[in-house]
Amino acid sequence: MTQNFGSKRLVVGAHYGMRDWLVQRVTALLMALFTLVVLVQLLMPGELGYDRWAGIFAPTWMKSLTFVVILALAWHAWVGVRDVLMDYVHATGVRLLAQIAVIVWLLACAGWALQVLWRL
Repeated sequence: MTQNFGSKRLVVGAHYGMRDWLVQRVTALLMALFTLVVLVQLLMPGELGYDRWAGIFAPTWMKSLTFVVILALAWHAWVGVRDVLMDYVHATGVRLLAQIAVIVWLLACAGWALQVLWRL
């Protein structure tokens, strides 16, 4: 017995669905946990200055965690912006240029963030 659910649909464009939903949730959770780790360290007694910030980001585990979170933030932003562009920018050429601009901007921001945070 076969069930017919209507005509066969050709799916194009934003067909990422479950993967994107999962990426958004996992990266958001990772960023939230990172925020908690930093907040806990900031709530410790002592003066809040350059030396304290440098101390927070000095250990290798914190540098590695920061690196992963910056990549997660860029991926999280990319998925969201790409979906908005696919939904609202219908001209293919304009959408492609916007997506390229967003990719370049996100890579530049991630590189800058790593440079700033790892020099502390």
